[in-house]
Amino acid sequence: MTILRIEHNVSLDPYNTLGIAARAHSLLRVRQPSDLQALAEQPRQLERGHLVLGGGSNMVITGDLLALVIKMEIQGRTLVEETDRHWIVQAGAGEVWHDFVAWTLQQGYPGLENLALIPGTVGAAPVQNIGAYGIELQDRFHSLDAIELATGRPFTLDATQCRFSYRDSVFKQKGEGGLAGKAVITQVRFALPKQWRPEIGYLDIERKMAEWGITGPTAQQVFDMVVAIRRAKLPDPAEVGNVGSFFKNPVVSREQCDDIIGRDPHIVHYPMPDGTVKLAAGWLIDACGWRGKSMGNAGVYPKQALVLINRFHETGIRATGGEVMTLAQAIQTSVYERFGIRLEPEPVVV
Repeated sequence: MTILRIEHNVSLDPYNTLGIAARAHSLLRVRQPSDLQALAEQPRQLERGHLVLGGGSNMVITGDLLALVIKMEIQGRTLVEETDRHWIVQAGAGEVWHDFVAWTLQQGYPGLENLALIPGTVGAAPVQNIGAYGIELQDRFHSLDAIELATGRPFTLDATQCRFSYRDSVFKQKGEGGLAGKAVITQVRFALPKQWRPEIGYLDIERKMAEWGITGPTAQQVFDMVVAIRRAKLPDPAEVGNVGSFFKNPVVSREQCDDIIGRDPHIVHYPMPDGTVKLAAGWLIDACGWRGKSMGNAGVYPKQALVLINRFHETGIRATGGEVMTLAQAIQTSVYERFGIRLEPEPVVV
């Protein structure tokens, strides 16, 4: 029988990149799938609910947690299969996402380079269907392993079963067939293309190519450019507490976009294959005058309006989750009043 590694009264300060001070009444470190199966044999541990914690880069903690915190620490990176068209690589849910992306390139497996420097862990990546610079996780996804919390039953899902959509998956869905709160991802596999071509259609990448004098970039060069772009725009969580992009880029109809362009012709927008248009949430927030503004110990990052920050590095006082959400709600109100668009937060609020 596996012995559960449950710790009590654990500080969550180092486990959330926003740097909010909070404590967990109890915390379980999961280093192998059998830890979750053992948890299913002790259902009383889940009586107060649970929270799955990866890198803590996609959550706003609004207070101490009585629920069991399940901290995923399963490691491992390996090539599990090779086909005529793909390398199938696998990583444990507790692996740091950026480190895994760097490792795939070191091994000669391109395809994830556009997703470099996204904070978080491999296990959290499919939940959010992370994406950046023209690539979403679903574009490179193969399958994943997970465990049902109530029974300890392991199961595997392919891309269709994960029900991916923009920043969404079956692991965030609570309706029929949804797995939100019901299962925990333990391993993820990716199909990385042997017939690789660079995805360089974003303006930021085009500018960086011109700056660096590159015309036909390698996967490593794309990785290096994305890292440079993100570091210039986004603060390092080790220095300035943040969760990266705080709001999803809203998707609107062509008619809605044309109406906004009529009033604000400089709005940043991206036509989508289905005829809809994705708007840049950061531009909308910036247009409402929020860049560099603050409310209490929470603020908007001066270099990128899409990022909300903990001003602890400036004030010496940690922002509370309540301060962060008050700021977020004020921004939502401003954007709605000006553009008629409701911004949706990316991080989970707990």
